[in-house]
Amino acid sequence: MKILVTLSRIFVGVLFIISGLIKLNDPLGFSYKLQEYFSTDVLNIPFLEPYALAISVIVVVFEVVLGVFLLIGYKPKFTVWSLLGMIVFFTFLTFYSAYFDKVKDCGCFGDALKLTPWESFTKDVVLLVFILILFFGVKHIKPIVNKLPTTIIALVSFVWCLWFGYHVLMHLPTVDFRAYKIGDNLLENMSVPEDAPKAVQEFTWTFKVNGEEKEFITNGSYPSVDGEYVGVETKVIKEGYEPSILDFSIETDEDDVTEQMLSEEKLIMIVSYSLEKAEKDGLKKLKAFSEDAIRKGYKVIGITASGAETKQQIKEEYNLNFDFYLCDEKALKTVVRSNPGVLELNKGTVIQKEHWNDLDDLILESQPNAMPNLNFELKKELGEILELDQGVRKIYFTQSKETKDELATQLNLPIQELPEDYMKVWDSVDADNLKRAEKLISIHGYPGKSLVGEPENTAIWYVIQHSPKISEYIDVIKEAADKDEIPKRLAAMMEDRYLMGEGKEQIYGTQGTTLNQNSKTPLDVIWPIKDVENVNKRRAEVGFSETIEEYGVNLFGEGFQFKNYTLQDIKRIEKEHPWILELLKDIK
Repeated sequence: MKILVTLSRIFVGVLFIISGLIKLNDPLGFSYKLQEYFSTDVLNIPFLEPYALAISVIVVVFEVVLGVFLLIGYKPKFTVWSLLGMIVFFTFLTFYSAYFDKVKDCGCFGDALKLTPWESFTKDVVLLVFILILFFGVKHIKPIVNKLPTTIIALVSFVWCLWFGYHVLMHLPTVDFRAYKIGDNLLENMSVPEDAPKAVQEFTWTFKVNGEEKEFITNGSYPSVDGEYVGVETKVIKEGYEPSILDFSIETDEDDVTEQMLSEEKLIMIVSYSLEKAEKDGLKKLKAFSEDAIRKGYKVIGITASGAETKQQIKEEYNLNFDFYLCDEKALKTVVRSNPGVLELNKGTVIQKEHWNDLDDLILESQPNAMPNLNFELKKELGEILELDQGVRKIYFTQSKETKDELATQLNLPIQELPEDYMKVWDSVDADNLKRAEKLISIHGYPGKSLVGEPENTAIWYVIQHSPKISEYIDVIKEAADKDEIPKRLAAMMEDRYLMGEGKEQIYGTQGTTLNQNSKTPLDVIWPIKDVENVNKRRAEVGFSETIEEYGVNLFGEGFQFKNYTLQDIKRIEKEHPWILELLKDIK
């Protein structure tokens, strides 16, 4: 019995310490697992969910301490009774989880070792046997040293566990076992190799044959049965390969931009699984941190599971200069054990990861595209101008009155009773934007990329392009393009529009129109081009990816064939239809 007790003592003590330390390294993660157990779908005791973190810390500290107590022989009866009570409870829990298929992973060893429910139950049954040996042989458990040193070791282990639990909660787990740890590539962890084993399933088909229901089993193929189909049930015989990351994504309201974002060379990802529950002190730190990162040339995004209204509220309340994208809450809780937390990624590989308490420890180096003079207030104002410029056009061309009103509300624009009245809103916005743009140009010159970043550097261009003042600012726009403050193709588009308005040949072929719109034979044309033989070369030099022929098809649709009309052709058409030239001059 002494030998059995000694072996059981070592086995149980070491296992409890290892299991407890793994969970103590990540008590927040264990609390999420407890919330899953407390939910209505499992134990149906949701009133305990708010206390999951406190319970998590108490349980894992107690687990480690009991393991130490057992090894050093401190208070044997208390230790063995506690071990027995704990293992009976967890044996019941894992059996319940396995039998009713409620929780897929018990969390016994955190993220370090994943066990299926039945594996967890088996492990607990084995532990129960060893603890029962300790229970019946408790008289053989003796302290390994004298009473005072034993008490000191017990006390020190308890205090150290409390300190370590607090430390990892205020920072991050000391050892990260998850698929988002430093050095991991998220794209790789999300992918499935071509030669990965696939799941093997069994399909049980039910048919009514001659008035009697019969079952037919296949590996997925539809059975050849002369009868009436009733239903089918599937059963997984053998699990297939499953990537370590399953539910992570970065989304807008319309698109999934995960691959695009994870392809960025220098990406700062600010994670908050819930902005409503985010630490206020952490949110306050984000403005200065994110602005420093943006100035140094990093792309900064936020990802959260919170709704659009909350995202906008937080952005305004804390004056944040980055956008929040959408992701599943459970995935974000796994990405980083901090709300908010910050990661630096390079083409999907995690380079740095920090708790919001440790933002000062993030080392951000200035990149070749750094913008040390970035003016965030001006960037914000230009962002508003750009949003209004594009927004009123989207409103006007949207068919649904309900959608028009919804978009107008989002932009804080007046709702119109008649859909066509939104043209007045369009004109009003353009007029106001032009006044703001001219004032900003008088103060800053053209506010380009080095001053406000992208896409805000295009805001003034759009306003001028949509105004009757192109002739006044065309030189300002061309100078900004020469300095690489805006894309050269934008200056080319404005120059073409200016030349068309002056009744001259354009240079890059960016302007087109439809002649004879009100006749039975309307004609889609690209405005006359100077030196048309070299137009595609010029287009490529300023950044257009399409040839003039491809551009025409994209502008007017399939079937369009490019033909270079001359100014004389246009004048001839003008004589036949005098209203056309006036129409062309008023094009916006």
